[in-house]
Amino acid sequence: MKHIQLTLAIYKESQEFPKEERFGLTSQIRRAAASIGANLAEGCGRRSDGEMRRFALVAMGSASELSYHLLLARDLAFLSPEQFSDLSGRAERVSKMLSALSGKLKSVEAA
Repeated sequence: MKHIQLTLAIYKESQEFPKEERFGLTSQIRRAAASIGANLAEGCGRRSDGEMRRFALVAMGSASELSYHLLLARDLAFLSPEQFSDLSGRAERVSKMLSALSGKLKSVEAA
């Protein structure tokens, strides 16, 4: 699952962030990444298309937050351009998948 692979990659790359960022950006970027999957899991547990769509939208918000944190990490030189490109590309793919899921759930609700 792409969101899990993304979260694992975020954890791996953020290990090299400065120690003084442990409770700052490191924590924020990891929580945003982990929140994507956590919200999908919670939506699945609700057992309704409407609730699943709502949690998919929350997961999209977490993916957007992650994208911002990646930009910040790049600008602070915590990530190399290559690391940033890889991680932001993964985050973008996850966002697109979440958008497609939300759209499908919306059309199921309307039917």
